[in-house]
Amino acid sequence: MSDSSPAARFPAGALFDLDGTLLDSAPDMLATVNRMRASRDRPALALTDIRPVVSRGAQAMASVAFPELDAEGVTALVPEFLAVYAEELGRHSVLFDGVEPMLAALEAAGTPWGIVTNKPEYLAAQILPQLGWQDRCAVLIGGDTLAERKPHPLPLLRAAESIGIAPADCVYVGDDARDITAARSAGMPSVVALWGYRLDDDDPVAWQGDVMLDAAQALVDPAGWPQR
Repeated sequence: MSDSSPAARFPAGALFDLDGTLLDSAPDMLATVNRMRASRDRPALALTDIRPVVSRGAQAMASVAFPELDAEGVTALVPEFLAVYAEELGRHSVLFDGVEPMLAALEAAGTPWGIVTNKPEYLAAQILPQLGWQDRCAVLIGGDTLAERKPHPLPLLRAAESIGIAPADCVYVGDDARDITAARSAGMPSVVALWGYRLDDDDPVAWQGDVMLDAAQALVDPAGWPQR
């Protein structure tokens, strides 16, 4: 008997978180916090100290770097963090294994792809030419591009609108609960990127993404993507 099930297909559009999903930027973040600590005569942290919170932004990383500070003190460090990080941007980071062949497979299939990140847009935009993505990435939305950021669905909805594809026909890939919450609220299927950054007590199963994958390489095959 022949198999009448439909062949697996790539999504019509693919959207990605940046840090912890496409880009292993933790080494850049580590260099940033260690410069800040060195300027205050503090010893350097290890990558394992900072890596779990990279997806949670500058405030979370500053909190790890200076745990004695209260919330107000940590917030006051964010401008310094961003200024130092702008100097370290892309100097130490690398793509996660499988990301480049995954993007090439999407492009070969005619699937436009873009980035929706909570990183400030001006910083994310500087990364694209470093990676040769400035003419490949169909849309870039940062955490300050719109009035809302993830976990609000607006950035994902705007990105889908920009590439001219209905949200239900796109897939969002991210490594944080906020990513999956935003996708669900946007009516967009999602992939949980287990290769990214998570705290030990995070439970990605509870995020209820459509697909959970251990490596970006799985998305080189259309069967790795959520199927409608």
